[in-house]
Amino acid sequence: MPVTVTYPGVYIEELPSGVHTITGVATSIAAFVGWANQGPTQPTLVLSWSDYARIYGGMDAGFPLGYAVSQFFANGGNQAYIIRLTDGGSAAGGTAAMASLTLAAVAPWTGSIIFEAATQGACNPGQWANNYGIVIKNQSGTPASPRFSLQVIYNPSPGTAAGPGVTPATVVESFVNLSVTSPDPQGRYVGDILKAQSNYIMVKPSSNTLAAPSGTLTPPLTATTVAPGNYIAASANLSGGNDGAQLSPASPPGAFETALLPTSGTGGVYQLAHVDLFNLLCVPGEGDPPTIGNLAGFCVQHRAFLIADCAQTDTVTTLQNGAPAAGTAAVNGTNAAFYFPWISAPDPLSQGATGPFPPCGYVAGIYAATDGSRGVWKAPAGTAAGLTGVNGPYVTLNDADNGILNPVAVNCIRNFSAYGTVVWGARTLQGNDQIGSQWKYVPVRRLALFLEESLYRGTQWAVFEPNDEPLWAALRLNIGSFMQTLFRQGAFQGQTPQDAYFVKCDDETTTQSDINLGVVNVLVGFAPLLPAEFVVLQIQQMAGQIAT
Repeated sequence: MPVTVTYPGVYIEELPSGVHTITGVATSIAAFVGWANQGPTQPTLVLSWSDYARIYGGMDAGFPLGYAVSQFFANGGNQAYIIRLTDGGSAAGGTAAMASLTLAAVAPWTGSIIFEAATQGACNPGQWANNYGIVIKNQSGTPASPRFSLQVIYNPSPGTAAGPGVTPATVVESFVNLSVTSPDPQGRYVGDILKAQSNYIMVKPSSNTLAAPSGTLTPPLTATTVAPGNYIAASANLSGGNDGAQLSPASPPGAFETALLPTSGTGGVYQLAHVDLFNLLCVPGEGDPPTIGNLAGFCVQHRAFLIADCAQTDTVTTLQNGAPAAGTAAVNGTNAAFYFPWISAPDPLSQGATGPFPPCGYVAGIYAATDGSRGVWKAPAGTAAGLTGVNGPYVTLNDADNGILNPVAVNCIRNFSAYGTVVWGARTLQGNDQIGSQWKYVPVRRLALFLEESLYRGTQWAVFEPNDEPLWAALRLNIGSFMQTLFRQGAFQGQTPQDAYFVKCDDETTTQSDINLGVVNVLVGFAPLLPAEFVVLQIQQMAGQIAT
């Protein structure tokens, strides 16, 4: 706003520069979907393998989710969202249910409270919570500010005398100075504290009817004072937790796919629609062609990329005409890549015995490591894309096998004596030579997705701005600066910026008719770097030269 001048002198007015810095988004936030016997059922971010093990219980023999997450972090991954699939009762095993415990008050307290299995306020169904108990005790105080302490105890053998083979009860969490009053003046309401801090329990919403005691609280009660199960009581275990059907891509038939892609369009993988940003989607062990096609379509809608596993039974012969998923994902195959074969690696749950594992966890880690060291425009393949913690591919491939599979968009994982086990392919499901797609290569497609998401987020400020040359100039400036930064990092072809990219926003892209409709059009072009898939060396013998 112009400054108001009233007296003779010098006035200072700060003017906006029009600079709105565009920051590139993350490119390797993975999302893993599968079955685990504990953990939240909504997408939860984990930043390390120890995070996953603490929240979801670690690896589970026969179910690939835990293994794949471990392989992701071991190969360079940094961030992953986990979606834990649970059965809704459609398959054998019953409906997954949360364990709970109702504690009724004893004098001078009144009312009751219900605790449920949870991880920092997120629902956590499964029978795992039946092994946990709660101890609540009075703290000395007055009726005006009653306080109590709460301990969560791992107690797999409640009511069993200590002895050989009996696991002793162990305190896993402890909270003090808690209140039943909400809001509490000191922010110590039991429901809020457990929701923010506990990895095991929460207060069931609208279940707390506890009232402050009518008399002065005594010092802490003992286990012999009141019966187990009462409020301010001795240890009492949660009960009623049920895992439901144990879902995997292999068994029971169809149940996993139903939980993964429910017909309601909610739950399963569709929960990722509520995640702010994810780039890579992995469903370990899922090799069903129609399902891969549907997952690839979901990725197109969310500017993400699917790392698709082959079936464990696939061979060079079964894949010689292309991945079975390619036909079902013909339209959406630009946002997916297919990898073969499975990986042979030590199984930590089998004393290191070798077992087969789907490749997506390893490959997602390679994507993340390559993005961090070279950039999203570098193909996540080659001699530098070595897999960590593997014995080798489950099926050994040679050059002839690779020559059959590569032209039909099957990315091979191979073993070389000098480099170990490496990813040796970088084509999308649209990378079949017969298709001739502009999105043939993984790095080209992922670079485009990176540009789209970054520019989408970085130009929100322009909405509702006056639609004329000042706005167009600001858009050219800010987008051009972003593209120039990428050019200097080596993201595009060309020796000069003019060869590498362009940004056009003027009266040619935005006509008067567009202005009348409230539309501004910005055209951004870039020259992608294509991977050197084939290196051809020409060797010629020089004829002997005779001096004359």
